[in-house]
Amino acid sequence: MVDPLASLIVGFIIILFLIWVYLPRKGLLVRLKRSKKNTHRVLIEDSLKHLYNCEYNGINCTLNSVAGNLSISADEASKVVKKLEELELITSHERGISLTPEGRAYALRIIRTHRLWEKYLADETSVGEEDWHIAAEEIEHHITPAQADALAAQIGNPVFDPHGDPIPSAKGDLPVKKGNVLNTLKMGEFARIIHIEDEPHAIYSQLVAAGLYPGMQVRMMESSKDRIKFLANGEEVVLAPLFAKNVTITPIKNETTVKGKFKSLSSLSVGEKGIVLGISKRCRGQQRRRLMDLGVVPGTEIEAEMKSIGGDPVAYRIRGASIALRKNQADKIYLINE
Repeated sequence: MVDPLASLIVGFIIILFLIWVYLPRKGLLVRLKRSKKNTHRVLIEDSLKHLYNCEYNGINCTLNSVAGNLSISADEASKVVKKLEELELITSHERGISLTPEGRAYALRIIRTHRLWEKYLADETSVGEEDWHIAAEEIEHHITPAQADALAAQIGNPVFDPHGDPIPSAKGDLPVKKGNVLNTLKMGEFARIIHIEDEPHAIYSQLVAAGLYPGMQVRMMESSKDRIKFLANGEEVVLAPLFAKNVTITPIKNETTVKGKFKSLSSLSVGEKGIVLGISKRCRGQQRRRLMDLGVVPGTEIEAEMKSIGGDPVAYRIRGASIALRKNQADKIYLINE
């Protein structure tokens, strides 16, 4: 004999399951369809960005390059390209694939949103620089042009993102590409870093770990097929030539020097003092504002007061207060020896 209570429970569970699957707007099927649609749109927009970057850098774009950039199969890439052609956003020819004016405008809207968001993360939040690009990759597909314009106005309509990439205007205007890769600098020549490529992420992480950033001054020491060795703000850096190609520089005639000896705050021993010369441009956003609020401004005297058991953080006497700073923060504060 069938237990009526058990049948009732099973029936109730089945009804709940069917509601969960077929519920309008919030059901599983609706969410799966929405997810598939969003994924398809992301592929479309990422393809347009890739095509524009190829065009901007003077590189022919092909079906294989689209597949490689999006990490999808050639069959999937061909479907995306076919859809782009149907939307009249690209044209195919013997040399590869090109954007139509409509496709170029669409790509620039996505690129504008991406770079504005990176600028916002760099200057207005405490998000680490290795995560700016990844976070912007997510948000760029969900912000409307009107929201992007509002964001631009909020952060002062910046012209460049934190990597040195130009930010397209609301009208789609973008400056002509300038500068040369670091590898072209000859031994003994000076230059200033104006751009650091943030893709692929593995290479970008290595460049960040080396302490490189736009605005940094460099002098070439050695350039060969095996390695690129140079001074960056006085520190020796060695990169593989492949990595160095992701750094864009503009030559300068003479090195800009600062009178007097200077060093980083982290180099002070307990009891030593120094006068603040400035904060590295690599220190941005909330971290920079916090240091300045604490009194870390040019002319302020700082004394290393006490080290923790592990040596990090270190307590510094700044304007009568003891402030604990991590080494990676103290490395970005420059002092003139007292």
